[in-house]
Amino acid sequence: MNYKSIAIDGPSGAGKSTLAKLLASELGYLYVDTGAIYRTVGLCAFRRGIAPEDRAGVVAMLGTFSLDLKHGEDGLQHMYLDGEDVSEDIRRPEISMYASAVSALPEVREFLMEMQRGLARRQNVIMDGRDIGTVVLPDADLKLFLTASAEDRAQRRYAELREKGIATDFETVLADMATRDKNDASRAAAPLRQAEDAVLVDTTGNTLEESFQMLLKTVKERFGE
Repeated sequence: MNYKSIAIDGPSGAGKSTLAKLLASELGYLYVDTGAIYRTVGLCAFRRGIAPEDRAGVVAMLGTFSLDLKHGEDGLQHMYLDGEDVSEDIRRPEISMYASAVSALPEVREFLMEMQRGLARRQNVIMDGRDIGTVVLPDADLKLFLTASAEDRAQRRYAELREKGIATDFETVLADMATRDKNDASRAAAPLRQAEDAVLVDTTGNTLEESFQMLLKTVKERFGE
C-alpha cells in the first residue's frame, strides 16, 4: 500500500503543531510532532545535568534512555522518557533551549532519523519540524513551509504558555524565539530552510481557522480531493 506523507516545516511558534494536528484529524492521518521528540532528548540532558553545549556529554547519553511516542485516548501525541509521560515537562521554556542545542548535533539527528522515517513507512502521516521536507522525508507527497512574523509567533507561544500555567513574560518569549530562530537557521546539521518544492504559507495576522483552511485547501488541491 502506498501511504501519503505531508511534511510541514517552519520556525518556532509558527503554529506547525496546532495546524498539523487539525489537518491530521480532518484527513485521518497520524500526526508526528518531531519537535517533541527532540525536546524529550533535551529534557533527558537537562535532568542528567548535561549542559546543552556539552556535545560529548549529549552524544554519550544517546542510547542510555528509552524514548517512546504514543497517541493517547485524547488523540494527542504523548512523549515518554524512560516510561514516564513527559508531554508537559518538555514544553517548559528552559527545555526549548536544550531542544534547540541538541537538535543541532548530527549525532542526535542521525539517532532519531530512522524512528521518524519508520513511522512514515507504516501509515499516512503529517510530520512537522525543522527539516522534514529537506532531510527526514525528502520524498514527501506534499511539503509545506509555515511561517509568520516573529512578533506574531511569540504572541502565540506566550498565550500557549500562560494557558498551561507556565510563568513567563512576552519579552522573554520573544527573545528566546529570536535566539532559536538564529540557532535553527545557522546550525551545521540540517539547518532550517524551505525545501525548493515546498509551498510557502505565511499565517501572520490569521486566525487559527483561516490558517487551517489555507492548509486544507492546499492539501486538497495537491491530492485532488
